[in-house]
Amino acid sequence: SGPACSLRLSHLNIFLLAVCGIAPLNTRIVGGENAAAGAWPWQVSLHRRGSHFCGGSLINSKWVLSAAHCFSSTSTFSLVVYLGRHTQQFLNFNEVSRNVIQIINHPDYDVSPNDSDMSLLELSTEVTFTDYIKPVCLAASDSVFNAGTTCWVTGWGTIQTDGEDLFITLQEVSVPIVSNTQCSQSYTSITSNMICAGLEEGGKDSCQGDSGGPLVCQSGSMWVEAGVVSFGRGCALASFPGVYARVSSFEDWIKGHVSGSGEPGFVTFSADSGNIWDAPRFATQTENQQVLQRWKQANWFRYN
Repeated sequence: SGPACSLRLSHLNIFLLAVCGIAPLNTRIVGGENAAAGAWPWQVSLHRRGSHFCGGSLINSKWVLSAAHCFSSTSTFSLVVYLGRHTQQFLNFNEVSRNVIQIINHPDYDVSPNDSDMSLLELSTEVTFTDYIKPVCLAASDSVFNAGTTCWVTGWGTIQTDGEDLFITLQEVSVPIVSNTQCSQSYTSITSNMICAGLEEGGKDSCQGDSGGPLVCQSGSMWVEAGVVSFGRGCALASFPGVYARVSSFEDWIKGHVSGSGEPGFVTFSADSGNIWDAPRFATQTENQQVLQRWKQANWFRYN
């Protein structure tokens, strides 16, 4: 059975209300790896000089949400966004591409604690929605994601910290939300602008190449983006959940910049997660010191 979720519409653009967060081709399997074509129609692939480097999500017909750390500069040179893409190597009959005319990083983005790791990309022209290309709904400022709520993260990133090869086919994985209090036991820099997700035992996570991609949670037939892939220690390590920029913290900022093509679909999400996962218990900071003796690596931003 699914989580007992409630969803309140939050001043939605009527047209986007009808399409955001709806994935008619989603036939996901829990614990699966390859996503079905069209399963996550808001997922985009960002390419620079012909290579994938980060992910993102379509939030209306002309704007994409991604992570600020993906863009060391706001130059749009050679930057291409692929929408409706399923594979990085073979033909994608349902995809379209757009150039980017503007990159807007959040003004409070801070590399040191990785805070406010949020970016908006304006596409060169609007896209037409199809079963393979749709916007995701966004978590409104009063959304609540309880510890244990089942969510999904998608991307073409590697499967190991030192991996170099990206996946050819879009990947999907389910992960439970971890409370910020618990997450702070693993990282010392967790802020209210972040949300964490992962298994206590590790093994499921985002990784390099997934940065900027969406962490989405479901209520009924609607998918709501809770977070943007940001950082973590290694990938899928026990006691170190993935850390995401919390979308609900940036509702006003997103609305203030996205204009001219319909306001994104912000909705209020809440869920009783007790019937899905027991809230994971992560190691204390003392226990983590023992882990760190075995894993001598710095924090990784999750891009190639």
